[in-house]
Parts: sequence; structure tokens; C-alpha cells
Amino acid sequence: MKINLKGLAENLLFTLDVFLLFLLFFGSKVSIPVWLQPLGRMHPMLLHFPITLLMLAVLLEFFRFRATYAKETLYLNFTTGLLLTGSLLAAVTAIMGIFLSREPAYGGNMLGWHKWTGAGVVFAASLIYWSREKSWYKAPLAGTGALIVVLGLIFAGHYGAVLTHGENFVMEPISKTAAGSKVPLEDARVFEDVVMPIFSQKCLNCHNPDKAKGGLVMSDFAGLNKGGKTGKLFVAGKPEISLLLQRLHLPEDDKKHMPPKDQTQLTAGEMDILYHWVKQNAVTDKKVADLPADDSLRMVSAVYLAPAEVPDEDYDFGAADEDDIRKLSNNYRVIYPLARNSPALLVNFYNKANFKPELLKELEPLKKQIIALNLSSMPLKDADLKLISGFRNLRKLSLNYSDLEGPGLQELTGLEHLHSLSLSGTGVSAKAVHDFLKKSMVKHLALWNTPVKDKQLQQLQRDNRQVRIEGGFRDEGKPIKLNQPKLNAEGSLYSKPFRLEATHPVRGVSIRYTLDGSQPDSLNSALYTAPIPVGEDIVFTARAYKKGWTASDPLVLPLYRNSHKADSAVHVQGPRPDLNGGGPPALIDGRFGSLNIYNGFWIGYVDNPMESLLFYKQPVEVSSVGINVVSQVKNAFFPPLSFEVWGGPDKQHLRMLGVVRSGAFRQDDPEKIYNIVVRFKPVRLSCIRVVARNLKKIPSWYPDQKMKPIMFVDEVLVN
Repeated sequence: MKINLKGLAENLLFTLDVFLLFLLFFGSKVSIPVWLQPLGRMHPMLLHFPITLLMLAVLLEFFRFRATYAKETLYLNFTTGLLLTGSLLAAVTAIMGIFLSREPAYGGNMLGWHKWTGAGVVFAASLIYWSREKSWYKAPLAGTGALIVVLGLIFAGHYGAVLTHGENFVMEPISKTAAGSKVPLEDARVFEDVVMPIFSQKCLNCHNPDKAKGGLVMSDFAGLNKGGKTGKLFVAGKPEISLLLQRLHLPEDDKKHMPPKDQTQLTAGEMDILYHWVKQNAVTDKKVADLPADDSLRMVSAVYLAPAEVPDEDYDFGAADEDDIRKLSNNYRVIYPLARNSPALLVNFYNKANFKPELLKELEPLKKQIIALNLSSMPLKDADLKLISGFRNLRKLSLNYSDLEGPGLQELTGLEHLHSLSLSGTGVSAKAVHDFLKKSMVKHLALWNTPVKDKQLQQLQRDNRQVRIEGGFRDEGKPIKLNQPKLNAEGSLYSKPFRLEATHPVRGVSIRYTLDGSQPDSLNSALYTAPIPVGEDIVFTARAYKKGWTASDPLVLPLYRNSHKADSAVHVQGPRPDLNGGGPPALIDGRFGSLNIYNGFWIGYVDNPMESLLFYKQPVEVSSVGINVVSQVKNAFFPPLSFEVWGGPDKQHLRMLGVVRSGAFRQDDPEKIYNIVVRFKPVRLSCIRVVARNLKKIPSWYPDQKMKPIMFVDEVLVN
């Protein structure tokens, strides 16, 4: 039997057109089977082929009635085959597109325009094909039909590009150049001019009213605040539990990381802005200039605005190596360019627990380009200022609330470009400041809350009229937030008993503290009056209070004795991939997580219990093993149900040494960090196995029963 391929193709085209029409009108009531979803996702792969065929086919059709081609059989047959093939493939592509549109990543008006213009191209091409042999089909109709198909392809392609790449994809490079001028810092609003541009450039391609991937629209604050299908995007004031920050900090290869790894990623500075914006309760009604001068959100925002304090100038140095900048930026040291295409760099340090003077030495490759350095609240001493003297192009230096006493300021007198220095909250003396100003080029000096008295400040100002000296807080009618207390402890681990001292640079401050990781309050918690003897495991938590001031953020310092650090560690049962805390070494690295769960030190378990092995090259005598855990039941972070310790000469010969079990968890359990310890008779070991079993089901009293409980663990301590 002879098969008529042309007739078969025509019948198939008719069938596909009818099916496409059905999907357009009734597709929303039809459930797309899972096995058809991969076919839908082939839509972007196939669509370019029918576009090319149809463009060529209608071009040939447009000239078909010219005398030269009207009687050319080959021309007519080739055009017929081309038009039939293009129409068939266009119909298949349109049906695939409808399958794809049913996935949650797509929605909005733009999807409707793309769907109907794409279907219109299919129907127009099919109509041309079935009409072209009719007697009434003449040159005007052929030209009109060809024009309709071409316009349909252009508009369908445009709407598809908007869905995939964003509304301004084609003109974005030009519009960015045209709008390249920055908003002055004094005029800029936090949300409109700092936060929203990040979302516009990095997120709106997928999260706009016309696409709304995951049901999330990020084109305005209302959409951001509403969140998407996975819940709220952020919790105002709590970046550590906000989905936005969690997704941004996942590894790029993680399928939940945002933006996807094939899209332009946020810079460290942009992520820092979003962190501090959420921490500041996601403000929408403030100007950047309304924030205090030393506010973190203001400082990181200033990088993206027209600089108010650091004027434009021609620098006599070139740009730093981009690889060096990326390598030296991390979660406790952020490096920003002063402005787009500027070689000048600004550096901010965070997380005093991780600070060491050696971190300044690491900046050696960038020392020519660094013009501003913020070391506020870092445990910086006078001897460390010699390292700063190597940054010869430094213009602005902030050393607020560091451990300076003054003699080391002489190291900074050789910085001929330094015009702004902040020493608020330090222990510098009037004499040290006087000696420094005699030799320095500084034009602005901040000395709030220092031992320098009012009369000494007035004398310093009279002797140095070329310098603007600020020596007190301006009373703007708003409570000022206190800084955290300062401690004499170098870190969380200690090997022998010592006395813990707490101080605060502001006079008249009361320090309240707890030793069990719970949050101190201003009335019932212990009042610090003298150094505290430390000889056992505690979690020292302190806040500073003063009448008329806002209390400081809690200062949390776990203090644990650790006699035998393991040589290596491995996971037998691993954590959730996005909560790995840096892998097995995090169990023995001496670094402790804070109540900010996502600071990179905690290891999180959801479905599996925690099971890890610690190895020693030489046997050690052990009588207790502890593990650091956190309890934040309001966020579904539960400590272990039980903690087991096994030990022996190697991993094949282990015996249980002890187990500690937890009681029932309650809704009012306090938020705290603590250490679970298993004690036993002394035994010599070369291998230790620790097992922490987690809660598998959320308690019945928890408000969101869809949540999965998470167990976070940290350092393992062996004594």
C-alpha cells in the first residue's frame, strides 16, 4: 500500500490545530501528566526551528505570484513543503509551550500574550497552507498572510523573551548607561534607591507580575512582603531565619540557590545590603541619611550611591585584580568598589570573634587601592596600627570601640591622605590625640565616649582649628542603641580556669548576664559587678542597659574547656547539604555558632540523625565528651532527643560509653545555646563515635504542622 506522506502530514496538522484550540480554551481544566512535563520543557529547544522555516516559507509565499515564479513547479512544491513542515513544527512547539506554562514558574498577563500570539502564528500559517490552492487566493491575500505571520512571530518572540529574560532585556545595556548617574546619598531612600535596584537587576527576570516563578512577585514591596508558594520571603528583623538570605547563601550548584547559577549572581556587597535591610526591620520609609553615620546599612549602601564624604578624584593607582577581590571577600570581611569603574576600594570587617591582625596582612595585594577601612568593634590593639600604616592611600579609617589606648596612633601620622579618623568608644587619652594631631593630616576626628574630657576636647579644638573634632552625641530626640559589652576572653575554648571580665565604653552602663545561654533582661538577670570565675562549661550572654538608651544586642560567648582536639573528623550520616556548616572539620575547628544560625558554623540535620567519627593519631585519656547545640523552638530548631558517645582503639572496635536523653520540648522553652555532656570513667581512646538523634515530627503544639524540625550541632569537646 502506497503511503501518502503529504496527506498524512496534512491530517496531522489538522489534528494538532484542533488539539491546540482545545488546550487554549479548556487547558486550565485539564491536568498535565508528569510524563508530559519533560515534553513541555523541550519548548525552548524546538521553537527556533519552526520560526526559521515559517519565515522562509512566507517570504517565498510573498513572491509566489510574480510572473517569474508563478509557473515554476519546483518553487511551488518547495514552498508547499516548507510551509507544511513549518506549520506542523509550530503546532507541536505551541502545544509544548502550553504544557510548560502549566508549571508554577509561569503566570501573569505576559504569558497570555505569548500563548495567544504563538497560537495565532500556527493558525495563520495553517490557514495560508489550506487556502493557497483555492481560486480566490491571490497575491494581496498572500502578501497580507505573510505579513501577519511575520508580525506574529516577532511579537510572540518578544513576549517569550520578556518571560525568559525580563522586560528590558534587549535595551538593558543602553538604559543602564543612560541611567548611570547615582542618587546622592543625602537624597537616597533605603528601599527605592538601594534595596529595590538589587531585586530589579538580579531577580525580576523570574519574579515579575508576568512570570512569578514560585508564585513570588518582587516588583514592589507588597509582593516581597507577601512571599511565594514556599512562604514568607523574609522575617523583618530576623535575617538569620529569612528565606531570602538562606537561598542567597546556598552553594551555587544547589537547585534552591537564588539566583540560579546560570544567571548573574549578587555581589557580596549586595547580599550584605539585603542582610542589614532585613535586620533593620525591612524599612521602606527612611532615607539613607536618616540612619546613624556608623550604621552598617548606611555604610554598605553608601557604596552604591553618590558618595557624600569621599569626593571624586583622580587616583594615581590602577584597579586591583578582580580575582584578588573575590578571594579576599568573605562573610567577615567585605570589599566594595567606591563607585562603578573606580579603582578605589572600601573594606568593612565584621564578626569580632574571627578577627585577627593577620587578616589585615592578607589585604597586601589591595593595599594601594584601599581608601577606606572600617574596623569598628574589632579587638584591635595599638601594636596592630603598624599594619594599617602600610595602606598609604587610606582616606577614611574607623576604629570605633576597638581596644586602642592611644600610643599606637603615631603609626598613622605617615598616612598623608588620611582625612577622617573615628576613635569613638576607645581608650585613647587627650595626650595621645594631641601628639597625633601635631603630625597628621586628619581633617575630621570623632572622639565620642573616650577618656578625653570636655575641657580637654575644647583645648584640642582650639589647638587644631583645621580639624573638626566631634566629642559627644547629638541629642536628636531618639534613643541611641548601646554597643555590646567587651570581654577579656580571646575565644570560646580554654584549657585552664580563668576570670571573665566585662567592660563597656559608655559611662553608667549596667551589664546584665546569664551563664546558661538564655537571654538576659534588665530586671531579673544577674548584674555584673566583678570578674566571673570560669572553670566549667558555660554560655555567657550579656546585654548593656542604660536609662534613656536602647539596650545593646545580646553578646553571646560559649566558654568550653577542651583538652583533646581530634586530628580529623568524618561524617557517617551527613547533614542536609545546604546546612553542612563547612563539613566535618566544623566539629573540631574551635569556632562556635551564635544565635544567628546561618553564620556558617552550625551543622543542620532534618531527616538523618547526626553520626560522626573523631580520630586521634595517639591515644588520649577521656572522661567526658560534649556537643554544642541550639534551642530555638519558635523557629522549629530543636536540640537532640539523645546524645550517644562510643569509643575504642579504632572504628571497628567501639563500645558505648554513655548516653544523655532530653525531656519533652515545650512551646515556652527559652532560646539558647548549650552543651550536652556525656560523662564516664576515664578510658584511653583513639576513635570516638558521636550520635545525636533528632526529633522526627514537629510537636502537636507547634503552629505550623507542615514544618520539619531541624537539629543544629556544632563543636565536639573532649576532656
